[in-house]
Amino acid sequence: MRKLFVAVALFAFALSAVQAQNLTGAGATFPYPIYSKWFSEYSTAHPGVEINYQSIGSGGGISQVTKGLVDFGASDMPMTDQMLQSSPIKLVHIPTVLGAVVPIFNVPGVSDLNFSPEVLADIYLNKVTNWNDPRIAKDNPGAHLPDQKIIVVHRADGSGTSFIFTDYLSKVSKDWADGPGKGTSPNWPVGVAGKGNEGVAGLVRQLPGAVGYVELIYALQNHIAFGSLKNAAGNWVKGSIEGVTEAAASVKNMPADYRVSITNAPGANAYPISSFTYLLIPTQPKNAANEKVLKDLLSWCIKSGESEASGLSYAPLPQNLADKVLKTIYSLP
Repeated sequence: MRKLFVAVALFAFALSAVQAQNLTGAGATFPYPIYSKWFSEYSTAHPGVEINYQSIGSGGGISQVTKGLVDFGASDMPMTDQMLQSSPIKLVHIPTVLGAVVPIFNVPGVSDLNFSPEVLADIYLNKVTNWNDPRIAKDNPGAHLPDQKIIVVHRADGSGTSFIFTDYLSKVSKDWADGPGKGTSPNWPVGVAGKGNEGVAGLVRQLPGAVGYVELIYALQNHIAFGSLKNAAGNWVKGSIEGVTEAAASVKNMPADYRVSITNAPGANAYPISSFTYLLIPTQPKNAANEKVLKDLLSWCIKSGESEASGLSYAPLPQNLADKVLKTIYSLP
C-alpha cells in the first residue's frame, strides 16, 4: 500500500511538473509595480503558471525579446521601424496602461515647485545650475529658493522613462532637440546616474539639491516631492491619473500598431509627460507550449487588471482602446 501511495504521489508530481508553465519577461521599470501585482495575481488564480519578470529597463527588455531570450519584453518606448525591421523576431506592441513621468526634487525648505518646459530642459542641459536662478524664481514667486547647486540625476540604463522624458524635452526645447535628442540612452550633458526608476528615486532622496525624473508611483511610494509643469495650454499641472487620461484622449486616430507619442499633448488639464507603456509579444513564441497561457495572461490583464491601475497611480486604457487591444490579442497566432 505504501509503495502504491508513493507511486501515485510521484506520478502526480511528474504530471504537475509537465503541466507547470513558466513565462519569462524583462524590460521597463516604469510599469513594474503594476506588472508585479498583475503577474502575482494571475499566478495565484492559475496554479502551475509562474511568471518571472525582470525589471531591467526598456532597453534591456527590447534586447532580450529580440534575441529570443524571454517570452515577452516590456518597453515604454515604442520600437522604431528600423528596430522592428532589424529584429529577427517579429513583435507586436500591446499597450497595457498609461503613466506620468514627474520631475522629483530634494531642495531643503521647499516642498513644491513649478518647472516651465524651457527651464527644465536647461537644467538638464547644464544651463541652469543653481536653485535660486532667476528663471526658477520667476516661476515660483514666494518660494524660498536656496543658493545651492542643482545636482542633476538621470538613468544609467537604457530606459523607456528616459525616452518619455527626452521625447518631451525634444518637443519643448530646440536646444535639446538639436543636442542630446530623444532616446533611451541619450548623451546626458551633466549629472549622476541611477539604475532604474528605483535608483533615480533613491539618489534624489539621498542628495540635497538633487532633481530627477521617475514614474509617478515611485515618487508617491518614496514620499519624494515632485513639481508641476506648464502644459501645452499654458496651465500648471501636476502628474495625475486625470491629467494622463486627458493626454491620452488627444489621440483621435490610434495607429493599428499602437505606437504613438502623447507627450506635450493639447488639453487644458493634460499632463505633458504622459505615455503608454507596452508589452512586446513575439508573433512566433520561443516556447510553443507557452503560447496559449501568454495569450490568456494578456487578455486577463486587459479584462481584469485594468480596474487595478488607478490604485497604483496608473491610468487604465480607455474602454474603446481596451476593446481594440483585446481583438489584437485574440488575433495573435
